[in-house]
Amino acid sequence: MDLGIRGKKAIVNGGSAGLGLGSARALAREGADLVISARGEERLVRVCKELAEETGARVTAVVADHSTNEGRAAILAECPEPDILVGTCSPPAVTGDYSMIDPDDWYSTLAVTLISPVEFMRATIDGMAERGWGRIVNIGTVAAKHPTEVRLMSGAPRAALVNYTAAVARKVARKGVIINNLLPGMYHTATIYDRYSKIAEEQGISYEEAVKNHAKRMRIPTGDFGNIDDFGAFSALLCSEFANYTVGQSFVMDGGVTNSMF
Repeated sequence: MDLGIRGKKAIVNGGSAGLGLGSARALAREGADLVISARGEERLVRVCKELAEETGARVTAVVADHSTNEGRAAILAECPEPDILVGTCSPPAVTGDYSMIDPDDWYSTLAVTLISPVEFMRATIDGMAERGWGRIVNIGTVAAKHPTEVRLMSGAPRAALVNYTAAVARKVARKGVIINNLLPGMYHTATIYDRYSKIAEEQGISYEEAVKNHAKRMRIPTGDFGNIDDFGAFSALLCSEFANYTVGQSFVMDGGVTNSMF
């Protein structure tokens, strides 16, 4: 399927690994021109080179921390008029006890999980609206909709982002700007691989076995974690010409662990 976004200019923040990489790869395969940001230079440059070689797309790397004013300025300087904006970040630390989270933890987490995507939307929506077309996808977490104590620092800020997104999306949809959220559960990302490889080593089992065991404990109906390229394809669909009537939604993608009738 041709998603109708060949030649569109896209920013993917946090796109050097995980769900951001899955999204960037899907957009590159559809012929979008990409600007990908991440904090780690070595992996970012390597990934951008690989994507360009694999897909033939124009891919530009920007080493920047998108949670800072300076980082956002550097990214937008490289692509001041994006048609597509996709944003994600490394997940905040798992918290075993809500009472151990102090104000400094909240300030640093809010900077990357809430303020950054809000500021990127503020910086890009007007231009998209003037041109009559735009797509924004914020990659959050299922914990935004289904809270758990261990994901407080991830879920609470993203819940605020979901609220903000839905309100803004309703205002700008008539101008051709479509904004949605994706709320993933467990996926085979670099962070997950490192975490469960360590668990596997401690238990004397394989990574695959460690994942299957955790999936069983979590009662994931699929019995496994998700694939980042499957996720990326869904992300790209929300960035496509076919997303015109999908406005301000938050799609849970967690293998069926959490679901509701509405």
